[in-house]
Amino acid sequence: MKPDFDTMSTAELRAYLLAHRDDDETFYQLADRLEANGNDTVLYPAPNSPETIALMETAIREHIQKLDEQHQQQG
Repeated sequence: MKPDFDTMSTAELRAYLLAHRDDDETFYQLADRLEANGNDTVLYPAPNSPETIALMETAIREHIQKLDEQHQQQG
């Protein structure tokens, strides 16, 4: 039986998804929640040149590092 995603915090939902990576329902629940709470989202141009590809790679690395730091603080 799956937990009630609506009562879970975003961090709990993310942790659940990491433990159940093949669970599409959980993925979409988390994606919907992140999109709804995405007021601080930074938009980047589609990478179509070496410069924008490098910009995107840097942004992805920074975001992964931020998520890892958040996960370590919660665990």
